Amino acid sequence: QVQLVESGGGLVQAGDSLRLSCAASGRTLSYYNMAWFRQAPGKEREFVAAISRSGVSRNHADSVKGRFTISRDNAKNTVYLQMNSLKPEDTAVYYCAAGTQLSIYDPTYDYWGQGTQVTVSS
Repeated sequence: QVQLVESGGGLVQAGDSLRLSCAASGRTLSYYNMAWFRQAPGKEREFVAAISRSGVSRNHADSVKGRFTISRDNAKNTVYLQMNSLKPEDTAVYYCAAGTQLSIYDPTYDYWGQGTQVTVSS
């Protein structure tokens, strides 16, 4: 098993940047494919980005492509989400997830963090 803890959220203005971190404990992170999802108030959770175990394969949702970048440092057991040019519509709770499949669908991920709030003001 692996435990995930997100950090780095906060309140920023439109156009600003944030970097989210997801620190893992328990089983080594290199065993898992990792992803970020987000959930805005009153909306369903949606896929943001995913990265393979080695970091070679990455996938970003169209809504964040060119602005957000997922990366990982297996030596530090940490996954990151660099978010640039933030927009008010990026406001959500952001969750990291770990699983044995690389997927854009949240049911395929086995472990989840508690989430970190990102709020973007206009």
